[in-house]
Amino acid sequence: MLHKFNPPGVHDPAGYSHVTISAEGRFAHLAGQCPLSLDGTVVGAPGDYDAQTDQVIENCLTVLAAAGAKPDQVVRSIIYVVSSDSAVLASVWERLNASPLGPAFTSASTLLGVTVLGYRGQLVEVDLTAAI
Repeated sequence: MLHKFNPPGVHDPAGYSHVTISAEGRFAHLAGQCPLSLDGTVVGAPGDYDAQTDQVIENCLTVLAAAGAKPDQVVRSIIYVVSSDSAVLASVWERLNASPLGPAFTSASTLLGVTVLGYRGQLVEVDLTAAI
């Protein structure tokens, strides 16, 4: 049995749920969190990795809390960054780890440089799974 929902405090998704909780084993599978404000627009000036990373952090913390989880309960993370420059990827990684979300990245984690993400101008996305 799955419980899918969209918590307040993050943008309304288009056709998916921000959180899916499985009854067996009690895992919360979060949708990839994008750098979107409540009105659904990408934050920051074009190319502003820091502003986008900060919004992704805020959205992840909001959605984790709504699922009843904390960053240290994350068992898997995938970070997507639009760049092939390892310095850019490292900068996003360091910003994530220095944030209140940082404990989420001490378990199994993958950092990927990609060509494009779903929203025009989007540079960062984080996908989390937490044990609850």
